[in-house]
Amino acid sequence: MLASASPRRRELLALAGVPHRVQPSAIDERRAPGETPAGFAERAAQDKARAVAQGCPAGTWVLGADTVVVADDEVLGKPRDRRDGQRMLRLLSGRTHRVITGVALVAAPSGRSESFAAETAVTFRPLAEGWIEGYLDSGEPMDKAGAYGIQGLGGLLVAGIQGSYTNVVGLPLGETVLLLERAGLFAAFSRAGGAT
Repeated sequence: MLASASPRRRELLALAGVPHRVQPSAIDERRAPGETPAGFAERAAQDKARAVAQGCPAGTWVLGADTVVVADDEVLGKPRDRRDGQRMLRLLSGRTHRVITGVALVAAPSGRSESFAAETAVTFRPLAEGWIEGYLDSGEPMDKAGAYGIQGLGGLLVAGIQGSYTNVVGLPLGETVLLLERAGLFAAFSRAGGAT
């Protein structure tokens, strides 16, 4: 079970061949005072997965994820409006920021869980105001943390990344598959007579 409405996370799990159903959770996604960005992302992922697991039958595993964009220790969520999107894109312009995704796997009904946070460094090229306005006009930034989506037009703003690309999309796929494998929920490329 995937505790997320993100189409990008669904696509990534499907790409890896992970069967899943979707049941989004509605939790309070506010950062607690003194909570690190990585701690916040991991806790939010756990909260999402636990909230969904409470209503699931025994034996169900729930995967939760939460992605945050961090610049100067400020966690950038989805822009509230166009002006907030402008502010975020100007802040990221010509600089390197961090994208952190917390991932949690929770068993129902016990609540037994395992979680981690993955981090990727993303560098934006310097953005002229015309680029910022044009990108905002596309509408793409308005439902994305940090006001951009690397898998869409936002990829044009990126000069380079260091770390997992799929983490920036919303789910660090390699690390997530290893988490599922440890729980016995995924066997990578296993075929009779083949490597496992």
